[in-house]
Amino acid sequence: MTRAESVPGACPVTGGAGLTRIRTPTGDSAWLATGYHLVRELFADARLGRSHRTPETAARIGESAFFGGPIGNFDTELADHARMKSILQPHFSPGRMRAFRPRVDAVTAELLDVLAARGGPADLHAELAVPLPLQIICELLGVPFEDRDSFREWTAAAGDVADRGKAEQGAADIFGYCRKSVEHKRAHPGDDVTSRLCADPELTDDDVAMFAMVLLFAGHETSVVQIGVAALMLLEQPELWRTLHERPELVPAAVDELLRACEPTNLPRYARVDLAVRGEQVAAGDLVLLGLTSANHDATVFPDPARVDFARAQGQHVTFGFGSHYCIGAPLARIEMQAAIGQLTARFPTMALDAGPAGPTQREEVFTRGLTALPVTW
Repeated sequence: MTRAESVPGACPVTGGAGLTRIRTPTGDSAWLATGYHLVRELFADARLGRSHRTPETAARIGESAFFGGPIGNFDTELADHARMKSILQPHFSPGRMRAFRPRVDAVTAELLDVLAARGGPADLHAELAVPLPLQIICELLGVPFEDRDSFREWTAAAGDVADRGKAEQGAADIFGYCRKSVEHKRAHPGDDVTSRLCADPELTDDDVAMFAMVLLFAGHETSVVQIGVAALMLLEQPELWRTLHERPELVPAAVDELLRACEPTNLPRYARVDLAVRGEQVAAGDLVLLGLTSANHDATVFPDPARVDFARAQGQHVTFGFGSHYCIGAPLARIEMQAAIGQLTARFPTMALDAGPAGPTQREEVFTRGLTALPVTW
C-alpha cells in the first residue's frame, strides 16, 4: 500500500469512489480521493492545485522538497503550469521520443551485455533500473553521465519524507548544478534539451535551470522505480516472464498493464476554493490526495484488478496523470520500460529472483519509494 492509504481511516485500494478523511504520516488532516472516475475528475478540476495561499500552514504528507507539501505561486500557478507545459512538451513529444528510441535500445543492450558477461547472481536494480533512465536523461539534457552518483544522492535527499533540511538541501544541490550547466550551455551549446531551452530568448538562466532541475529529477527517478517494480512483478509470476519471452509482440501491452498494476504514490492537491465533492464539503486550503492506486484498481473499470492481464485495453490507467496534468515524460518512460522489459525477457528466459536471505529490498524514506536492490540469478 502507499503511505497515505496505509494510515487509519483510509479506503482500501479496491474500495468504492469517494472522499475519506485521513491522517497523513505527518499527522495532518487530509482527504483521500478514491475510485477511477473521481480521481480523473479531480485531475481535471482547476479548483485543485499544487500551491497554497499560506504554504507555511498547509497540511503535508511528508518533508519531500517536491511532493511533501505545496509548491509554486498560488496567484500564478495556472499560468505557470500552462507555460511550463508549452515550453517543455515539444522536447518530449511522442514523435521526438520515437526518434530517440534506437538510442534507448542501444543503451539497454550495452547494460545487458555487461550483465551477461559478468554472470549471475546480480542486482538488477543497480545493473539496469538505475543506470538506464539516468544515462538517457543525462544525454537528453546534455549533462555528464559521470556525475550520476551525485544526481542519485541529491535526488534521494530531495525526496526524503522525514528530514526537511535534507530535502531542501538536495533540491538546492540539483538546482545549483543545473544553474552551472546552463552557464556552460550558453557558452558551449550542443544538441540537447538544455541548449535548446537556452536558445529561447524569453527564458532566463533561472528559468532554464528550474526546468532542467524538474526534468533531471522526474526524468529518471520515476523510471528507476517503474522499471524495478515491473521487473519484480514479472519475476514473481514466472509464467508472465515466459509469455513475454515467447511472445515479444506483447511487450507494449505488458508495460502498460504493469504500469497500471503497480502502486504509484498518491498525488497531493490543495483546494483553491471551497468546493463540494461527492457530498463532502472541502474547504479552501484543504489537502486532497489523488488515490492513483485506488483508481488503477477500481474493479468497475478493471475487472479482477489484482491480476496482471496483458489483454486489457491500454491507456486507461492514471499512473501518468490525466488531462492537462498528464506527465510530459510518459512517452519516454514507456520507451525505457519497453526496452528494459523487452530485452530482459528476450535475453534472459531463465532469470529468477535470487532466493538468498536478503531478497528484494524497498526504501520507505523517499517519496517515490521503489526498490534498493533486486537480486536475480539465471
